[in-house]
Amino acid sequence: MADVRTAFAEAAAYLVAVAEKIPEAAWGKPGLGEWNVRELVGHASRALITVPAYLAEPAERVDLPTAVDYFRRFASSGGAGGVDAAIAERGRQAAAALGDDPASSLRTLMASAIVAVGEAPGGALVGTPFGGMRLSDYLQTRIFELTVHGLDVVEATGVEADPPRSAVAVTLHLAAELAAGSPQAGPLLLAMTGRGPLPPGFTILRTGGDHRA
Repeated sequence: MADVRTAFAEAAAYLVAVAEKIPEAAWGKPGLGEWNVRELVGHASRALITVPAYLAEPAERVDLPTAVDYFRRFASSGGAGGVDAAIAERGRQAAAALGDDPASSLRTLMASAIVAVGEAPGGALVGTPFGGMRLSDYLQTRIFELTVHGLDVVEATGVEADPPRSAVAVTLHLAAELAAGSPQAGPLLLAMTGRGPLPPGFTILRTGGDHRA
């Protein structure tokens, strides 16, 4: 749990560091899918908002035993239909809530999330939209979100910022678990070992589309 807490704190700090480097003129540029950069950062900020919110409404049991189960439940809950439409709208609302100084607002959200995680007991349960989870497992999904969307922002804006090794390690491990046992496993292994490129639109998260869990 201590390692996951550390990785979460470092992933959160990475997103803040990326946001602080975004030029003023870049906030309105295309970010990911239908989002501009500000909306993409707003969506990523929800990885900080939901942690204290879900801790405040703890689950009574574990419905999703692993972080992989969370992503699989998301993928099976609606795909590119209404679920994504709702996520896109929440991203826009979160972007508006960041106010005139998004980076400063992110830093405040990060501080609140880190305090909430630090005060939570090791066996804490959280209630998510897809069922109860151990905090340690839910944090892995937030590390994934913060790291991947931090990289999305880097790609969209051209700022330079490398994600912390701890966050990358959690994200890559979760990505490998998602790919294992799926049709994507073979193409991914071949590409990772230099035996060919990944097919267009490849994703370990679902068939096609942007990842916006």
